[in-house]
Amino acid sequence: MIWSKEETMSRAEIEAIQLTRLKDTVKQVWDKVPAYRKKMEDAGVKPEDIQTLKDLAKMPFVTKQDLRDNYPFGLFAVDKEELVRIHASSGTTGKPTVVGYTKRDLEMWTECVSRIAAMGGATKKDVAQICFGYGMFTGALGLHFGLENIGATLVPSSTGNSEKQIMYMKDFGTTLLVATPSYALRLAEVALSMGIDPKKDLNVKIGLVGSELLTEAMREEMHKLWGDDMLVTSNYGMSELMGPGVSGECEHMCGMHINEDYFIPEIIDPKTGEVLPPGEKGELVVTCIYKEGLPLIRYRTKDVTRLIYEPCKCGRTTCRMENLDGRTDDMLKIRGVNVFPSQIEEVILSVDEIGPHYEIILTRKDHADRMEIRVELLKETDSYKELEEIEKKIKSKLRIVLGLDAKISLESPNTLQRFEGKAKRVKDLREGI
Repeated sequence: MIWSKEETMSRAEIEAIQLTRLKDTVKQVWDKVPAYRKKMEDAGVKPEDIQTLKDLAKMPFVTKQDLRDNYPFGLFAVDKEELVRIHASSGTTGKPTVVGYTKRDLEMWTECVSRIAAMGGATKKDVAQICFGYGMFTGALGLHFGLENIGATLVPSSTGNSEKQIMYMKDFGTTLLVATPSYALRLAEVALSMGIDPKKDLNVKIGLVGSELLTEAMREEMHKLWGDDMLVTSNYGMSELMGPGVSGECEHMCGMHINEDYFIPEIIDPKTGEVLPPGEKGELVVTCIYKEGLPLIRYRTKDVTRLIYEPCKCGRTTCRMENLDGRTDDMLKIRGVNVFPSQIEEVILSVDEIGPHYEIILTRKDHADRMEIRVELLKETDSYKELEEIEKKIKSKLRIVLGLDAKISLESPNTLQRFEGKAKRVKDLREGI
């Protein structure tokens, strides 16, 4: 289902809206955000310099550090009295990043998420269980109001108490699950431990997953546990930009459609900052062109992807972003080789004898990097030969994909940590890293 006519506009219509809103936004930050005006002055650019969409490249980048340096409200373009809601990141590595919304911002957010949910198959007939944590995190309330706007019945169960989550699913007839990919897998494990087969005993047919990278291998793993007929789509967003609703997959799963009347995407070379041509892979930069509270221009997401401009089979004409390869700040350099955790995950999930949970531990000894990967067996075995063959299979696949060796630790089933929010798979214990 296509929710809004803006999803099917011509490229000329999309770009006309983008240019008008971009000019308004640049003028807005120049007039109302002293910190932004200084960044523009330092870059030698004024609002009148923005006459075409290509002129966006003249504007300076904004990063997460800019939000921290101007904590809490230094980048806001409205008085605090005009805000109707405030969210913030956890701030585990320093000051949290604070985001705020006017009444119009919340209406826009709801519209964007409604589109994304509809692309993922949601309708007013669905019973939608939201297993994101409610609170300062934007994910739960973002999906909540978008799905409610569609007319779905909401079960705001949040995270934790997985046995009760399964009870709700069974008793309420949940048809749509909102969760991180890792928590969706955890819920299936818990259901099986309770004697409930998610494929046969539950009615969940749609998975709107986000907040974590969804690899194709992880999608396949969800199908194994929840059923082949479950439509599992990924959606994208981040608090700084709005929250969920920036983009999402349709049923054809050939990239995430971007709500281009509200966001302008660019792909840049992460090292030089140079804008790359369509189809090239690099770091995603997003400009918000309709936000009142926090209108960020050229925000560096650190997510690695590429843009696809060809119309989709679903009928939408909006630009799509390919499913993420990872993040530039997640990339690990191991013995001189650039490695994304998602590459390791693809290998792990391709081995039938082990489960989807894993941990990567990096250490350094005698000036040499060492990598250990802990994985779980799907079932216990006392056969040393069988264990040896599994270990060899994983090592061989890793060498092909990464060109690296790693120590493989085979753990008993249900040994590794499970996550209700974003999974933390990497422990980098190397000094000076």
